[in-house]
Amino acid sequence: MTDQPTENATPAADGQGSYGPFAYLATPTGPLYRRVMRALMAQKERFTVHVRPEEVVEALRTDGGARVPEEAVAEALERLAQPSWGNVLAFPDSSRVTALEDFYRRRMLYQLSREGEAAERALAQYDAALGTRGALQSVALEDIVVLLTRLRDTALAHAAGEGVDTAVTHQALRSLRERFTELAENAVAFMGSMQRTIDLHDADVEAFLAYKEELIAYLERFIHDLLTRGAAISGLLAEIPEAGVAFLAATAAERESADAAPGEAADAREAVRRTWLRQWSGLTEWFVSTPARESEAKLLRARARAAIPALLAVVRALHERAGGRTDRSEDFLTLATWFAALPTDGDRHRLWRSAFALTPVRHLSVTPATEEAWAAAELGNATPWEQAPALEISPQLRRSGSYERRGKAVRVADRTEGKRLLADRARHESEQTAAARSRILTGGPRPLSSFGELDPEAFRLFLGLLGDALAAMGPTADTSQVHTSDGELTVTLTRIPGAATMVLTTPDGRLSGPDHLVDIASATLPGPEVEAPPEPVAGPADPVAGPAPGREDSPAPAEVYA
Repeated sequence: MTDQPTENATPAADGQGSYGPFAYLATPTGPLYRRVMRALMAQKERFTVHVRPEEVVEALRTDGGARVPEEAVAEALERLAQPSWGNVLAFPDSSRVTALEDFYRRRMLYQLSREGEAAERALAQYDAALGTRGALQSVALEDIVVLLTRLRDTALAHAAGEGVDTAVTHQALRSLRERFTELAENAVAFMGSMQRTIDLHDADVEAFLAYKEELIAYLERFIHDLLTRGAAISGLLAEIPEAGVAFLAATAAERESADAAPGEAADAREAVRRTWLRQWSGLTEWFVSTPARESEAKLLRARARAAIPALLAVVRALHERAGGRTDRSEDFLTLATWFAALPTDGDRHRLWRSAFALTPVRHLSVTPATEEAWAAAELGNATPWEQAPALEISPQLRRSGSYERRGKAVRVADRTEGKRLLADRARHESEQTAAARSRILTGGPRPLSSFGELDPEAFRLFLGLLGDALAAMGPTADTSQVHTSDGELTVTLTRIPGAATMVLTTPDGRLSGPDHLVDIASATLPGPEVEAPPEPVAGPADPVAGPAPGREDSPAPAEVYA
């Protein structure tokens, strides 16, 4: 060990003393010093006053760290006992002197100094704060509801002139403060660790995948509890009037300042009262939202709710990563594995040609005359280049690297006329569809046989609506109602018991089948004036004699059964 304590290495803090007991942390052998200090702290917690070096060595053998020689431990204790650090106090050990030569041997007893103990406790608290993950405490929410209910009843009882137990009230206030502090601090710590988990900072991927479902369920349960109990807490805070809050703060201040020194009771009481009022305001702001700001509970609920899809996104990314990367570096690693597994150089050369195809001169264009010369020469793979027919390269390729002759840039085509034609065609088709829809509107229930002859556009639309309505009705129902995909038309179809066969005539053919009552209504267009429907007319039921209606290749009119 070569760490030398430096005098005045750490400056004084506002004249209150130096931080020398922390100086060993910046040395190369700081971990050993820390283990020795932990061993001394453990001995002090067992009420051991003085510790010998061999006892520290024995403690280091069981702390899970590397084995340390006794000489190194003794030297570390001497360094820690130097005045510039002052972590340890050293005393001569005369209890084991049995001979004259023992007086000349350096035997020391060591004890933690007050500064060293304070530094060690501070470091232990630092490690604990970094190691904690926090928690979302649903039980704390329940306890806060119970305590606030008790305080609300106390404040209302005092307002009504009833007697109040000040000791019980003060204890409820202290318990409320402790539970709220735990809830807020643990929530902050947990959401911080949650963000590190989402970012996969200091996170074990396998452990994360193992407990992801429990974590999501945990978040969902806390969100539900925070939503329900947070509303109850907000309501309880609203039920306690300002006078009640002032009474609770005054009660706590009176009890906490009762033991103040003579002459300081009034100042202590006022300081404690202001502290309690400030803490009550913080509790209110944590659970109650205002038009100017959101409550901390609502923000916490939003962060917890947003963490669930973020966790699912991390899981999806991990599964994609486990399924195999597809970037170029992963491809090269796979190819390198293949090269290493091949037994001979010939196999490696063949793999190289197959993977990269760089051996043939593929970037040169071969003219038809050259290909004919190579075919006539019947060249093999082992033919040297000098014995093969020459390849003539254009001087243009030598100068510019390209056969193309660069000229003027192609003029940008004017698409105005084409766009106008497309717009006219779309408008014409839209007008045809709108006209067809207006022609098939019924203005109320109407038998199919009353439609008579329909033009091709109207019949094509009518046939599609009729097919959807019949499919929705099925073989057993008596009525059905369907809507078009845009919600503009509503078709209501009703079966007519014992109806005769109806016939619809179109230029492309005839449609025959059982008569039904149909009502086609529009949500945007007014219904046309429709005359009273005539009685259903029975028509012949001819078999199908041709292709389906509406086909451009229909050779002749034909009948179609519904």
